[in-house]
Amino acid sequence: MSAGASHQTPPALVARRLDVGYEGRTVLRGIDAFATPGRSIALIGPNGSGKSTLLRTFAGLLSPVGGALEVCGHSVARASKRIAYLNQFHPNAMALPLRVLDVVHMGRLDRRGRFSRRRAEDHAAVSEALDRMGVADLAGESLRDLSGGQRQRVFLAQILARGADVVLLDEPTSGLDAVGRSVYLDAIDVETARGAVVITATHDVAEASRCDRVMLLAGRLIADGPPDEVLTPENLLTTFGVGLSRAGDHLMVTDHGHHDHGHH
Repeated sequence: MSAGASHQTPPALVARRLDVGYEGRTVLRGIDAFATPGRSIALIGPNGSGKSTLLRTFAGLLSPVGGALEVCGHSVARASKRIAYLNQFHPNAMALPLRVLDVVHMGRLDRRGRFSRRRAEDHAAVSEALDRMGVADLAGESLRDLSGGQRQRVFLAQILARGADVVLLDEPTSGLDAVGRSVYLDAIDVETARGAVVITATHDVAEASRCDRVMLLAGRLIADGPPDEVLTPENLLTTFGVGLSRAGDHLMVTDHGHHDHGHH
């Protein structure tokens, strides 16, 4: 994701000396990023490290404080239809009695236009996304009647249905059990195989280690490169100030309780 990446394939995302922040506060400075299609990238760091703010800037939800950002050769605003973003929080998810099927179809709105009728390709994309996330049998259920893990699978299916070139995910495995995590990881493999860039903000070192590249953040860029070069004890100590802890079958880093307000 840094200088030296292959230029044979046009980049899906390029950031040059990018500064990101919110409400007049800069939380990360001088980020250089380069992502080619079909690659997966993890942003890993504690709360307050800037990873969610960076992800939201990539999604066009926050304007860069400084530097340059291009997605698919265009400004983020022009490329918005080619981006899918999963927020860590879904504050309005329970406001309406929406069916699972309707929620996943929302992922197709920008593809067909908000006031256009659903087309055969929309139905096919939604059906495939429901199947891939293992929630096809819940299509007729109300979203607010589902468990937290089931809802997370539905939101992930919505992202898959979009068929975006750049997929941005903030803590996507939050609330998922072991089966849900396995389904999710298989779905991400399919996304990268079709040529999408997948950028994930996570606390989970094991999840990050599956990605092609890792950006280790702690209010600045600590390291950027292949997982085996970045996720070293020394780098993790610099980033988190602690070791690793085991949660079930995967490793987690310990959070000190700082808050990245870009999440909210």
